[in-house]
Amino acid sequence: MLDHSQATAADQPVDQSAGQPARRAGAFLRWHWLAAVLLTAGLVLRVLAELAYRPALFYIDTPRYLLNADGMDPVGYKGPLRAILAVANFETVTAVQHLLGLAMAVVIYVLLRRRGVNRWLAALAMAPVLLDGYQLQSEQSIMPGTWFEALIVAGLAVLLWRPGTGWRRLLAAGVLLGASATVAQVGEALLLPVVLYVLVASDGWRQRIAKAAAVCGAFALPIVAYMAGSQALGGPFALSHTGVTSFYGRMAAAADCPALKLPAAERGLCPSPAQQAEGPDWLEYNQGSPVRAYYNRPDRAATDAQLSNFNHQVLTQQPLRVLRAYGRDVLKLYAVSRTTSPGDTPIWRWQFKTYYPYYPPHAGPAQVRAWINRWGGGAPAVCSPVASFLRSYQLDGGYAPGPLLALFTVTGLAGSLAVARRRLDPARRQTALACLLFFASAAGLLLVSDLFEFSWRYQLPALVTLVPAGVLGLSVLFQVPFRRRSGPA
Repeated sequence: MLDHSQATAADQPVDQSAGQPARRAGAFLRWHWLAAVLLTAGLVLRVLAELAYRPALFYIDTPRYLLNADGMDPVGYKGPLRAILAVANFETVTAVQHLLGLAMAVVIYVLLRRRGVNRWLAALAMAPVLLDGYQLQSEQSIMPGTWFEALIVAGLAVLLWRPGTGWRRLLAAGVLLGASATVAQVGEALLLPVVLYVLVASDGWRQRIAKAAAVCGAFALPIVAYMAGSQALGGPFALSHTGVTSFYGRMAAAADCPALKLPAAERGLCPSPAQQAEGPDWLEYNQGSPVRAYYNRPDRAATDAQLSNFNHQVLTQQPLRVLRAYGRDVLKLYAVSRTTSPGDTPIWRWQFKTYYPYYPPHAGPAQVRAWINRWGGGAPAVCSPVASFLRSYQLDGGYAPGPLLALFTVTGLAGSLAVARRRLDPARRQTALACLLFFASAAGLLLVSDLFEFSWRYQLPALVTLVPAGVLGLSVLFQVPFRRRSGPA
């Protein structure tokens, strides 16, 4: 007879829970395998971007966020950027931005699942932000675009995480979305979509008005705090001082100057045909633009008044010319291929190169070396084979195609309008409300950014707003529910 110490392993009790985590993980991946595949592909592309361009990509506007701002744009991005650089280097900055890109995709997927979207469609919604080559290039750059998108996704997710319009979620979402305007001023356009959502999703007019007022206050809080900080540091009580200059580029490019009636003092603001052909971005920023001679004058207030009047005269005397130019730019998002139209900001600025790119005099070799010496990350270097692959991927179709975005615009609009249907069941109504918020946010951001000029860089927020809106709209229109068999959520 065997004593206790001689008992065989077969005699020992089996821990039935030992394999539970692994089995659950396996079941989860089998259920969400498409999302897992897309997330893996997105991760691989981001690792390649990190390897291709070290320590990071620097752009013309990078000095605004690393050094003293020129006031042309809000510099809320400077906060997280300098916080990371205080403990790490530029490689860490881009690594964090790539993680934000992956996190945005996961949040979109989970949020859409919570709003009743089939997992196949939810995976489709996360694919563009994971795989778009221009998104990858933005995340690899010392620029605020990724943080701007992340704040948008975070704010919309907080607001939509549960049905209804709870007070705490309203306030938190308002602060997050308001903070986006301190990173990119176009974020101010998100206030109207949020108020619209609150008015439609809330019950009773008293609740609607009170909650709309609360979300407006929460939205304004980070903006006012930023402006107060700007004033305390000797700057203006404003997010930026671009103002009339930004509209000048659009108006000057669209104007028929020989037919325009202007005061003699403002006639010099009219560009020549050759200058006009350069487009709004050139007219706004280039030293050869007619507006630069005005800004060299000592009286800035008088210059701003003249610019404001010039813009007003073009808009009131030649509204159809302005509208046609604006409409052409709005429709460029849906182009089959991504190219630079005459007068547009060159798209090559946001395309991967087979060499390490510089942008003198703002981000030339001397400036980049000085920044790296100060904050670390190693000498600028490019891994040519990986860079060549990324460039080919980006230029040969590695981006969200225009026709797909056009489809999502149609389905997003249709899904948003479905909230007006009285016989919509509660589950589909919640999906339609989410569609409304995403679609209205996309429309606000894209339409407002195109008011000033068209730039492919300014179209990237469509990946985290218009795409989810279109998928939610598809789910509303075609009633594609969760599969009814059991499986992980």
